[in-house]
Amino acid sequence: MRIRFLAIDMDGTCLNPHSKISEQTMNALKACADAGVMIVPTTGRALSCLPYQLAENPDLYRYVISSNGAQITDCHNRSSVYQVPIDKECALSLLESCRKERLGITAHISQEYLMQGKILIFIGRIIYGKDAGNTIYVKDMSDTIRQTGGVLEELQFYFLSQTARENVRDIMKCFPELSAAYDRSYVEIFSKDASKGNALSELSSYLQIDPEQVACIGDGENDLSLFQAAGIKFAMGNAVPDLKSAADIILPSNKDDGVAYAITNYILSH
Repeated sequence: MRIRFLAIDMDGTCLNPHSKISEQTMNALKACADAGVMIVPTTGRALSCLPYQLAENPDLYRYVISSNGAQITDCHNRSSVYQVPIDKECALSLLESCRKERLGITAHISQEYLMQGKILIFIGRIIYGKDAGNTIYVKDMSDTIRQTGGVLEELQFYFLSQTARENVRDIMKCFPELSAAYDRSYVEIFSKDASKGNALSELSSYLQIDPEQVACIGDGENDLSLFQAAGIKFAMGNAVPDLKSAADIILPSNKDDGVAYAITNYILSH
């Protein structure tokens, strides 16, 4: 069956180890879009931090799944198709419980990326370059969340001490209404009802596309739910073991343009 819809994770998948989309991958994305396949960037990032190479080529996509599935945006008219926010009182309680931990704190609010502390903003711009250009500085995240009228999509904690990761894991056990996806240096926190897979199912249903005509590509723990909502499942060569085990096809790594390989050899060849 012809693939009509391609959901692609960003960091570690579409982006190479230097947090850039290579020329080869960019050309493959353009060929995919030209062939009529709907490309849907599917990311843990806030919409405002979508990779700049995509932001500069808006004809490549219309819909974006962001904040680990808490938000689907129609980028043609900047409208929300789907939202699964974090309850603000729950977020404030979590922040209070983590107050003694050494953490860098960020949040996605109404598709924007907010960061507590100017040092983290400086580091982010070194690592992510243009992609971090829209980061908004806040002095105190709790005060910001308390005062905002916006939608809280996600929290992120960056671990600044050796004990912070395990301490946050223990604290999170008291918040069953939240889900968490851990990386080596940070954790992404979102509503238990939000996932990339749930958002993918919602969007494919909204667009009346059969799941068998949906493909996805990912590399991380937070991409496992995508595999439950797609007909064809690709794992990057650099993917976590659980994702590789669940994949239909294992691709070259993001260092070796695995996304371009998938598009050229599978998506456009069938």
